[in-house]
Amino acid sequence: MELLILPGDGIGPEITATVIECINTLDKRFSLNLQLYVEEIGLARLEKHGSTMPVDLLERAKAVDGVILGPLSTASYPPSDQGGINISREFRQKLDLFANIRPCIGRPEISKFAPQMDLIIVRENTEGFLADRNMTFGCGEFMPTEDIALAVRKISASASRRIAQTAFKLAQRRKKKVTVVHKANSLKLSDGLFLREVKRVASAFKDIELNEVFVDAMAALLIRSPEKFDVVLTTNLFGDILSDEAAELSGSLGLAASLNESEELAVAQAAHGSAPDISCQNKANPTGLMLSTAMLFEWIGSKKNNSNMLKAGLCYRNSVEHVLSNSQTRTVDIGGNLGTSKYGQLVADVIQTI
Repeated sequence: MELLILPGDGIGPEITATVIECINTLDKRFSLNLQLYVEEIGLARLEKHGSTMPVDLLERAKAVDGVILGPLSTASYPPSDQGGINISREFRQKLDLFANIRPCIGRPEISKFAPQMDLIIVRENTEGFLADRNMTFGCGEFMPTEDIALAVRKISASASRRIAQTAFKLAQRRKKKVTVVHKANSLKLSDGLFLREVKRVASAFKDIELNEVFVDAMAALLIRSPEKFDVVLTTNLFGDILSDEAAELSGSLGLAASLNESEELAVAQAAHGSAPDISCQNKANPTGLMLSTAMLFEWIGSKKNNSNMLKAGLCYRNSVEHVLSNSQTRTVDIGGNLGTSKYGQLVADVIQTI
């Protein structure tokens, strides 16, 4: 079993180091026979090689069983023709990572505003309003004149249909409830098409309850009553915003896990950014990338019918939750005293015994 690990920028190398430590512990406990390949990317690679991304990275990603991608400082990258390639965008486009799965869980003491929240946002990942990644060639944002800027929102029936299928299949394993979030009252054509396909998919899942919520109302309802939602299905930009809101309600963006999926490959990628203001200070919370990696293990285990990978993913998740349950063993951003490395060591220790 081969994993490609890309530490990224800012706090990426620090939090990725804790993940590697935990993976090695899981490998020994569950006899996973893992081969780890760590590749430098981002600003450090740009300085050395003139590009943030190795030329063969896409092919290498296709060849392995899973990828772990650290946070990227894309706002600091030069234009792509000067080597500043957004690897997250390239992966989502070129590897067809159409589904972004983002669980948001409330925890007593940590989640002061939403302790009962337990939902998953299923976000379409390849089109929508994110203009830097919704076109196969070129960009969906342009300026006819220096005083006019236009952005294209791309919604297709095929992409809407397959992300809906992902959400409904996920709901079958949970509370059998899907909430589709849209703005079809204003975006009548694009969100109208998205909603049409969602309803067509819903007709094949008779046991799943489907509800509709406008995106502006959803932003308020996540604050008022997040515990009422289970699987939340939406388009790219809406999902990006709502999942960050839900993650913050859970206690910290540092807790937010995320998995990008295609039919053949998955990429674990924490939902937060690279936080360069705290990099190299042993302050970063690696929980998000840890839980993303646990999701990756479970995805691989399910795809490959590998029971040990499934057990390892569950063990990893339970070990993180065990450490988080003690107020003395949390990172500083959520009221604890531990630095990044000590927190990672503690999770690795728990993996051996839990």
